[in-house]
This record gives sequence, structure tokens and C-alpha cells, in this order.
Amino acid sequence: MLRRIDIENGRLCNAVVHGNTVYLAGQIPEDPTADAAAQTASVLAQIDELLERAGSDRRHIIQALVVLADIRDAAAMNAAWDAWVDKEHPPARATIEGKLVDPRWKVEIIVTAALKG
Repeated sequence: MLRRIDIENGRLCNAVVHGNTVYLAGQIPEDPTADAAAQTASVLAQIDELLERAGSDRRHIIQALVVLADIRDAAAMNAAWDAWVDKEHPPARATIEGKLVDPRWKVEIIVTAALKG
């Protein structure tokens, strides 16, 4: 059975729960004018909120894909990530450079997580 969270315009869900797994759509920053560290922190806060609503949390993230519009922002993104990630339960993670839909976005993050308990 699938459970969908935050359906947007019939185009996508911000999260889908299937079995014991939570799949998040790419999360983007709320303020596209902020710097890379602030955009990353914003995205991570959205991930926290969606995971909580789904019945999970950052400790249960299995995998994360970070897409940076400019790979030179990796240090700023990593500073925000390192302040946020659970050091005892880090996920598998990849970071790539890619063109994002809005050229003002510096980061988009996609995660897959297990449900708690």
C-alpha cells in the first residue's frame, strides 16, 4: 500500500511511503536568494519535517543524493550537512553537479529512509 504526503498540483508528491520505506522527492530551498549553506539548511529542515510526517527521521535515512548547481558550493553545503547529519547514523550519500530547474537554486536533495521501529 502507498501513502502519499503533500501532493503538489497532481504532478508529484513530496514523499511516498511504501512498506517500511520513505521516498522523498527532491527538496529545494524556500529562499532561492540565500547562499548555498542557508539553502542547504532550509532543505534539510524540510527533509526533517517530511520524514517526521512519514514516521521516520534523519537517523533512518538510507541514502541521500545531493545535487549542486555548482560543485564549487560543496564546502558550504557540507558545512550545513555536517551540522545536521546524525554522526552515528550517516546515510550513504552521493553529491553531483547538475542543472536545476530554477537557476537561483544552489542545491536539491533527494533521500530514501526507513520508517522508525
